[in-house]
Amino acid sequence: MSLTMPARPLRLNLRADDHLPADTSWRIDDGYIRANTWNEEGESITLGIWGPGELVTPTGSGVTPYELISLTRVVVEEWKPSDAEILDFLRDQITQTAHLLQIHRVRPADARLLRLLHWIGGRFGRISSSGTTLSLEDMNLTHRHLADIAGMTRVTVTKSLTRFRSKGLVVKVSEADLLVPRSACLSSLHTHQSSLPISSLPFPRTLRHEPPAHQNAGFRNP
Repeated sequence: MSLTMPARPLRLNLRADDHLPADTSWRIDDGYIRANTWNEEGESITLGIWGPGELVTPTGSGVTPYELISLTRVVVEEWKPSDAEILDFLRDQITQTAHLLQIHRVRPADARLLRLLHWIGGRFGRISSSGTTLSLEDMNLTHRHLADIAGMTRVTVTKSLTRFRSKGLVVKVSEADLLVPRSACLSSLHTHQSSLPISSLPFPRTLRHEPPAHQNAGFRNP
């Protein structure tokens, strides 16, 4: 009589900018992944970003092309999600895509980039009454990556970040971390509210309102 050993789930270690098979469900052990598509002009469109502890699974949305790309070094494990987990992922995918589409309508480009930084901090950073703190280094958010996600050029992102620092719209709190003050984002949205209704993009209020992904983002709560 022979015993059949259960198959071990597939585990992958990826480098930044590697592609992950999009027809399989994965649990992210470490790193960050974004879902991308492109328009007819070849411009990249980001549909969502996921981090440690989160699930990515085929959406069945019919969006083509649809690719999962690692932002950082990534460790993932093949996962068999429950129906509830699939539903939660689809809801999150729809919510993220809607927010990113709204951000893309913000004008001028400076205000769009500032709102994107606040949104990323709201998902993966540390929230306080002062604003959101995020690590561009931890997420490997280079100026090129930020430009791709925001629909801007890399040169514009570089110039905008320089202006933000000089005006106190972002504050460098360490070699890798940036604070996006709550007041700066609110001021930006009020100035350009004709492009983006403020009520549609609620601000996190306190640390206890943080999404689960925050606890794995590499920050220590005070």
